[in-house]
Amino acid sequence: MRIVVVSDSHRNFFALQKVLEKHPEADMVIHLGDGEAEFEDIQQLYPHFRYAWVSGNCDIASSSPSTVLLRLDGKNIYCTHGHTLGVKSSLETLKTAARVARASVVLYGHTHIPHTEYDGGLYVMNPGSVSLSRGRGPTYGLLDITPGGIMLSTAEV
Repeated sequence: MRIVVVSDSHRNFFALQKVLEKHPEADMVIHLGDGEAEFEDIQQLYPHFRYAWVSGNCDIASSSPSTVLLRLDGKNIYCTHGHTLGVKSSLETLKTAARVARASVVLYGHTHIPHTEYDGGLYVMNPGSVSLSRGRGPTYGLLDITPGGIMLSTAEV
Protein backbone atom coordinates (compact mmCIF):
# COMPACT_ATOMS: atom_id res chain seq x y z
CA MET A 1 0.00 0.00 0.00
CA ARG A 2 1.36 3.43 -0.97
CA ILE A 3 0.17 6.50 0.92
CA VAL A 4 0.95 10.06 -0.11
CA VAL A 5 1.33 12.23 3.02
CA VAL A 6 0.98 16.00 2.76
CA SER A 7 0.76 18.82 5.24
CA ASP A 8 0.67 22.58 5.54
CA SER A 9 -0.52 23.40 2.03
CA HIS A 10 -1.84 26.78 3.23
CA ARG A 11 -4.21 27.36 0.29
CA ASN A 12 -1.75 26.15 -2.35
CA PHE A 13 -4.10 23.94 -4.36
CA PHE A 14 -1.64 23.62 -7.26
CA ALA A 15 1.10 22.17 -5.05
CA LEU A 16 -1.28 19.45 -3.86
CA GLN A 17 -2.36 18.78 -7.43
CA LYS A 18 1.26 18.48 -8.57
CA VAL A 19 2.00 15.89 -5.88
CA LEU A 20 -1.04 13.76 -6.74
CA GLU A 21 -0.23 13.92 -10.45
CA LYS A 22 3.21 12.45 -9.62
CA HIS A 23 1.66 9.47 -7.80
CA PRO A 24 -1.34 8.02 -9.65
CA GLU A 25 -0.32 4.62 -8.23
CA ALA A 26 -1.03 5.72 -4.66
CA ASP A 27 -3.82 4.05 -2.74
CA MET A 28 -4.47 6.85 -0.27
CA VAL A 29 -3.75 10.49 0.53
CA ILE A 30 -3.42 11.80 4.09
CA HIS A 31 -3.42 15.54 4.80
CA LEU A 32 -2.02 16.53 8.21
CA GLY A 33 -3.69 19.92 8.52
CA ASP A 34 -3.41 23.58 7.58
CA GLY A 35 -5.04 23.17 4.21
CA GLU A 36 -8.51 21.81 4.69
CA ALA A 37 -10.18 24.15 2.16
CA GLU A 38 -8.02 23.16 -0.82
CA PHE A 39 -7.95 19.54 0.30
CA GLU A 40 -11.73 19.37 -0.10
CA ASP A 41 -11.31 20.59 -3.70
CA ILE A 42 -8.59 18.01 -4.36
CA GLN A 43 -10.93 15.20 -3.26
CA GLN A 44 -13.48 16.31 -5.85
CA LEU A 45 -10.86 16.35 -8.61
CA TYR A 46 -9.32 12.96 -7.70
CA PRO A 47 -12.18 10.77 -6.42
CA HIS A 48 -10.28 7.49 -7.01
CA PHE A 49 -7.97 8.00 -4.00
CA ARG A 50 -8.97 7.14 -0.44
CA TYR A 51 -8.55 10.14 1.87
CA ALA A 52 -7.98 10.94 5.54
CA TRP A 53 -7.21 14.28 7.17
CA VAL A 54 -6.90 16.16 10.42
CA SER A 55 -7.34 19.83 11.21
CA GLY A 56 -4.41 22.12 11.88
CA ASN A 57 -4.04 25.33 13.83
CA CYS A 58 -4.81 27.41 10.70
CA ASP A 59 -7.94 25.45 9.77
CA ILE A 60 -10.19 27.97 11.50
CA ALA A 61 -13.69 26.75 12.42
CA SER A 62 -12.92 23.23 11.21
CA SER A 63 -15.11 20.44 12.47
CA SER A 64 -12.47 17.85 11.55
CA PRO A 65 -10.67 16.01 14.35
CA SER A 66 -7.16 17.06 15.38
CA THR A 67 -6.08 13.42 15.62
CA VAL A 68 -7.07 10.29 13.68
CA LEU A 69 -6.01 6.69 14.22
CA LEU A 70 -6.18 4.67 11.00
CA ARG A 71 -5.89 0.91 10.60
CA LEU A 72 -4.23 0.22 7.23
CA ASP A 73 -2.83 -3.12 6.07
CA GLY A 74 -2.75 -4.35 9.65
CA LYS A 75 -0.85 -1.30 10.98
CA ASN A 76 -2.12 1.49 13.23
CA ILE A 77 -1.26 4.94 11.83
CA TYR A 78 -1.55 7.88 14.24
CA CYS A 79 -2.15 11.15 12.36
CA THR A 80 -2.08 14.64 13.84
CA HIS A 81 -1.07 18.16 12.92
CA GLY A 82 1.03 18.29 16.09
CA HIS A 83 0.39 21.82 17.34
CA THR A 84 -1.47 20.51 20.42
CA LEU A 85 1.42 18.14 21.20
CA GLY A 86 4.25 20.68 21.18
CA VAL A 87 6.10 19.23 18.18
CA LYS A 88 8.05 22.44 17.60
CA SER A 89 9.95 21.91 20.85
CA SER A 90 10.02 18.11 21.29
CA LEU A 91 8.60 14.93 19.77
CA GLU A 92 8.35 13.06 23.06
CA THR A 93 4.68 13.90 23.77
CA LEU A 94 3.81 12.96 20.19
CA LYS A 95 5.64 9.63 20.43
CA THR A 96 4.02 8.85 23.77
CA ALA A 97 0.54 9.55 22.37
CA ALA A 98 1.25 7.29 19.38
CA ARG A 99 2.53 4.50 21.61
CA VAL A 100 -0.52 4.76 23.90
CA ALA A 101 -2.65 4.37 20.75
CA ARG A 102 -0.56 1.28 19.84
CA ALA A 103 0.52 2.86 16.58
CA SER A 104 3.27 1.53 14.34
CA VAL A 105 3.53 4.85 12.50
CA VAL A 106 3.02 8.44 13.62
CA LEU A 107 2.52 11.23 11.06
CA TYR A 108 2.60 14.89 12.01
CA GLY A 109 2.98 18.34 10.46
CA HIS A 110 3.09 21.91 11.81
CA THR A 111 6.87 22.48 11.77
CA HIS A 112 7.15 22.64 7.95
CA ILE A 113 10.39 20.65 8.32
CA PRO A 114 10.59 17.20 6.70
CA HIS A 115 11.67 14.51 9.15
CA THR A 116 11.76 10.70 9.27
CA GLU A 117 13.05 8.42 11.98
CA TYR A 118 12.62 5.02 13.55
CA ASP A 119 12.43 5.03 17.34
CA GLY A 120 12.08 1.75 19.19
CA GLY A 121 9.37 0.20 17.04
CA LEU A 122 7.74 3.49 16.03
CA TYR A 123 8.11 5.00 12.56
CA VAL A 124 7.89 8.82 12.71
CA MET A 125 7.37 11.16 9.75
CA ASN A 126 6.74 14.82 9.11
CA PRO A 127 6.34 15.37 5.35
CA GLY A 128 7.28 19.05 5.64
CA SER A 129 5.08 21.50 3.75
CA VAL A 130 3.91 21.26 0.15
CA SER A 131 3.97 25.05 -0.09
CA LEU A 132 6.08 26.65 2.67
CA SER A 133 8.77 24.14 3.61
CA ARG A 134 11.61 25.27 5.83
CA GLY A 135 15.16 24.28 4.99
CA ARG A 136 14.57 23.17 1.39
CA GLY A 137 11.95 23.34 -1.35
CA PRO A 138 8.32 22.31 -0.83
CA THR A 139 8.10 18.68 0.29
CA TYR A 140 5.71 15.78 0.84
CA GLY A 141 6.02 12.25 2.16
CA LEU A 142 5.46 8.69 1.04
CA LEU A 143 4.52 5.88 3.38
CA ASP A 144 4.79 2.39 1.91
CA ILE A 145 3.38 -0.57 3.81
CA THR A 146 4.51 -3.85 2.27
CA PRO A 147 4.76 -7.48 3.38
CA GLY A 148 8.47 -6.76 3.92
CA GLY A 149 7.84 -3.84 6.26
CA ILE A 150 7.29 -0.09 6.42
CA MET A 151 9.24 2.52 4.49
CA LEU A 152 9.08 6.29 4.95
CA SER A 153 10.51 8.86 2.56
CA THR A 154 10.20 12.56 1.79
CA ALA A 155 10.55 14.19 -1.62
CA GLU A 156 10.47 17.65 -3.12
CA VAL A 157 7.34 18.79 -4.88
